[in-house]
Amino acid sequence: MQGSFIKKRGSTWTAYYYMPDSTGKRRQRSKGGFGTKEEAQRYLSSTVTSVQTGDYVEPTKLTLGEYLNDQWLPIVQHSIRPSTWHRYQCEITLHVMPTLGGIKLQQLSHGHLDRLYVELLSNGRVGKPGGLSPKTVRSIHNLLHKALKDAQRKQLVHRNVADAADPPRINRSRTEGLRTWNGNQVRIFLKGLSGHRLEAAYTLAATTGMRRGEVLGVRWSDIDSVTKHLAVRQTVISVNYELMFGTPKTAKGRRLLALDDTTVAVLEAHRIRQLGERAAIGAAYIDHDLVFPKLDGSPTHPDYFSQCFDRTVAKLGLPRIRLHDLRHTYATLGLAAGVPSIVISQRLGHANVAFTLDIYTHPVPSLHEAAAEQVAALIFGTEDEEGLLPDQTG
Repeated sequence: MQGSFIKKRGSTWTAYYYMPDSTGKRRQRSKGGFGTKEEAQRYLSSTVTSVQTGDYVEPTKLTLGEYLNDQWLPIVQHSIRPSTWHRYQCEITLHVMPTLGGIKLQQLSHGHLDRLYVELLSNGRVGKPGGLSPKTVRSIHNLLHKALKDAQRKQLVHRNVADAADPPRINRSRTEGLRTWNGNQVRIFLKGLSGHRLEAAYTLAATTGMRRGEVLGVRWSDIDSVTKHLAVRQTVISVNYELMFGTPKTAKGRRLLALDDTTVAVLEAHRIRQLGERAAIGAAYIDHDLVFPKLDGSPTHPDYFSQCFDRTVAKLGLPRIRLHDLRHTYATLGLAAGVPSIVISQRLGHANVAFTLDIYTHPVPSLHEAAAEQVAALIFGTEDEEGLLPDQTG
């Protein structure tokens, strides 16, 4: 930066300096409204330093709403899952724009964010009385933190004000509210589905712990009945109630699952039934190679899959759990049966075994009881003590 100077304009002072524009051409910039010459000088010195260190941020009138909707959302759309992008869009439109959308991006403060979070907690539900949950408000904070971090990286703001904001804490443990069935309850549920079109889908969910989108995305080409393995490669996701195919979120989610003999037999019987349905539909059948499609071959909606589960549970009088709790049930039954935690973790597609243990060891008290007995057996066992302990007599 070259050619900086200060000039008095009326009762205030204005700092002038030259900066290259996007084309490299030298342009004059100014900043006025300083009460004294010393204040203007300090601003110039600070600006010179920020330019030299690469921290200079060009003044802009860009609002937070313009940045989020016109710049940030279009860019991140190509790097995140469609369902995540749709959630971002909804959170910005419904909860950020009405309160903070018109604030200049460079004037946004952590106080603005703190007041937004308080308002959302007390009165954030659109069209309904009451506030949003701490988990939802925390999600909105995470969105803003990510967006403002990107704005700082692109030198649109000096700092990420979300770093200093105070979103609500979520003290709930991962296991709070975790509901599962025992083995007998799973058998009652599957028996109650006998003959249902989606009987095999629920069987697969119960015996593998797969997520509902993974189950509904399975293709016949993903199943090898000879080796009794299933490759998880595709998912069905709903974005604004519109269905699309996707892939598992992580590399660990793309996994190969061994299947038991009963599940393989249920799948083979399901295939025979499906071939009959397909023959009846004829040329109108939409072939996606799906194992659990609707009658016409198109994907089954995940919400329908959950609703059918809920109706069956109510009809059979079983303890109410969510469809996703079948996944938790699989994990707890496996651990209680002595399946190594690393195997359970890999079959569920978790990022690491620590995550699996954090969720599931507390809800399986038999693991703790067995550990107590096994360690006690080593300490108080009946083995020959002379052969167990080193000679301490000296």
